[in-house]
Amino acid sequence: MTRGDIAHKPPTDVAEWHQHERNRALHFIARLALAAPRTVLAVAALLVIGAGVFGVQVTKSLSAAGFRDPSAESSQVADLMSAKFGQGDLQLVFAVDSPGGARSPAGRAAGLDIVDHVRAYPFVADVTSAWTAPPAAAAGLISKDGGTGLVLVGINGGGSQAQRHAKDLAQRFTGQRSGATVTAGGPAMTYVEINAQSERDLVMMELIAIPFTFLVLVGVFGGLLAAALPLTVGICAIVGSMAVLRLFAVVTEVSTFALNLTIAMGLALAVDYTLLIVSRFREERARGCEIDEALCTTMATAGRTVLFSALTVGLSMLALALFPMYFLRSFAFAGVAVVALTALAALVIGPAAIVVLGDHLDALDLRPLVRRLVRRPPPQRLEDGFWYRTARFAIRRAAAVAVAVTVLLLILGAPFTHVRWGFPDERMLPSSASARQLGDRLRTDFGYNPGTAMTVVVPDVSGVGTAEVARFARDFSLTPYVASVSAPTGTYVAGSLVGPPSAPAGIAGGGAFLTVTNTAPIISDDVPSPLDWMHSVVGPGGKPYLVGGLAQVTQDNATAISTRLPWVLMLIGAISFVLLFGLTGSLVLPVKAILLNTLSLTATFGALVWIFQDGALDALGTVATGSLVAQVPVLLFCVAFGLSMDYEVFLIARIREFWLASRRESSADNDDAIAMGLASTGRIVTAAALLMAISFSALMASQVSIMRMFGLGLTLAVVMDATLVRMLLVPAFMHLLGKRNWWAPDRLAEWHRRHQPSHTGFAKITPVGQPRH
Repeated sequence: MTRGDIAHKPPTDVAEWHQHERNRALHFIARLALAAPRTVLAVAALLVIGAGVFGVQVTKSLSAAGFRDPSAESSQVADLMSAKFGQGDLQLVFAVDSPGGARSPAGRAAGLDIVDHVRAYPFVADVTSAWTAPPAAAAGLISKDGGTGLVLVGINGGGSQAQRHAKDLAQRFTGQRSGATVTAGGPAMTYVEINAQSERDLVMMELIAIPFTFLVLVGVFGGLLAAALPLTVGICAIVGSMAVLRLFAVVTEVSTFALNLTIAMGLALAVDYTLLIVSRFREERARGCEIDEALCTTMATAGRTVLFSALTVGLSMLALALFPMYFLRSFAFAGVAVVALTALAALVIGPAAIVVLGDHLDALDLRPLVRRLVRRPPPQRLEDGFWYRTARFAIRRAAAVAVAVTVLLLILGAPFTHVRWGFPDERMLPSSASARQLGDRLRTDFGYNPGTAMTVVVPDVSGVGTAEVARFARDFSLTPYVASVSAPTGTYVAGSLVGPPSAPAGIAGGGAFLTVTNTAPIISDDVPSPLDWMHSVVGPGGKPYLVGGLAQVTQDNATAISTRLPWVLMLIGAISFVLLFGLTGSLVLPVKAILLNTLSLTATFGALVWIFQDGALDALGTVATGSLVAQVPVLLFCVAFGLSMDYEVFLIARIREFWLASRRESSADNDDAIAMGLASTGRIVTAAALLMAISFSALMASQVSIMRMFGLGLTLAVVMDATLVRMLLVPAFMHLLGKRNWWAPDRLAEWHRRHQPSHTGFAKITPVGQPRH
């Protein structure tokens, strides 16, 4: 049979014709690959080159911020402070260290030189320093030992633009200056250094992930050419996703962390999808099918599974767009792009490459040589393999396995019950980073601490006298854990006026703001948050007011996530349910899959709390801040849940093939389908999980703690899902459910039978118990 003949090959019977029509799109791709494979590859190469040229500069368009809810109270305060009071969108801090002290001639000259030059920049909104502020305020800007003075620079420009301005200022003014040493820190410098570190981490990730992945692929695929195919698909998907992210960055802010996810997921999913397609193609060839028929069967079975998997993973990540923080929305953009492009590359480039390579796909196969060296014969029957025996073990002891593994996962997840939510700061960075070093000093050596400083804004003070503003400041200074309040009318401590304003405070544009020194830690189980007391104070003249600062930001973000999380979870659950019903025609299996996938993630969340919040294992070289960044578990859940469904689709699709080929009359038929399905996919799922774990564990090489946390979480989630869940829990629970696994109301079952594509396409499935050729 020639490649062109497949388009005109008559179906063997009417049923096969209908199956062929229902899989029309996948068969069209197969026919295209058979008819013009080199043309397909050439067009794909041109598209990838064009995407690479456009997307190579994507890092310059990304931002390291995006953790705040833009509509929250703390964000409104930040906007008002910038627009109405000219305080800038981001703060850059310069530390001036002089051997003779901050007040020495050299220290003073260096500090004033920075102030004079910085003020000339159009994007600088305000400048406060230890040498220009009022004496009371200046005292907090000089270190306790007197050796260092601070310059605080407010920068306009919003997200990424303000970060670029901060980078420019840091490059110009740090280093040796007038006999003093100048270093930079603060939120603006934190974002600048995160961007720079992320670019370096990307290179490190590629140096780790790609070579190790290729080595494992050689072991899994055997042939060197076959092993190169998933890497090719992954690189195409990654390059395309970079171009898509740059397009998104033109119209909205996109987080720099989304690029790290693109690299890891593109490589991991490419391996998953290509491994599934190549393995099924080899299986069909081993049955004696010609290349043409084998490829069409592969696309009708493995290709359809890839489509369902991509829909499940992509739509799970799309749910992140419901959150207001662009840090999370960026992962929605990146996730959908990389999943869609990886599936497209696997389904289009993969078949074309298989046709071009033909029987050379298995060229340079090292497996026969390895088997001869270790004197191990090639595998004969699925029933003799490890995965079949594992499935039968879980089936025979289903109740004990289900209880034992469930209890184990719940115990591992127990630390998550005392999770505390926090907000990321410069401690995300390695100790060598300038922002991290200065941040540590600000917390211990200075009276000024941006982490505990708070701002209170009264947007409208029209008709309010100074006496009411003073009363408001006095009342605020009486609330617990407030050390002092600096208002336009003076500085107040414990209800008493102690002097003129000691920190920036003023009236402008019909509004007023106060600066509050807070002594309560941001995260603590022992100290209640002072925010409730602060919000209970009556505003000046009864006017409403807003509270800003890190404590309020932390609370706002936790609220923004907690209020939207139920909707996100329900959306992901509904998407997974509908797609799995479309795949299986069962109402029971989707519920089982959702419950088991959620259970498998409990252990991952417990590990994150135990390591990164509580500091176990030395927090894997990061700083245990006593809290978790609230966005990370949410992001991890959406990504890991989608990837868990990825493996669920792989396994359940094959189990259903064997179920449909059986008599479908007894529990024994159900058990046979489970065992054969796991035996057929166990090696593929385990290999895919190992390769995916390599991709995600490469994220742990990042020097930014959030990405290290994310890499560990995804690695643990993938490994536990592919081992404890797929190998033990799934067969155990499916055995306990018996024939009920495949239940659906008669009308739904009939609808599914008539409207959903068959799993088999051109496949000739051998019933369980019959000989295989």
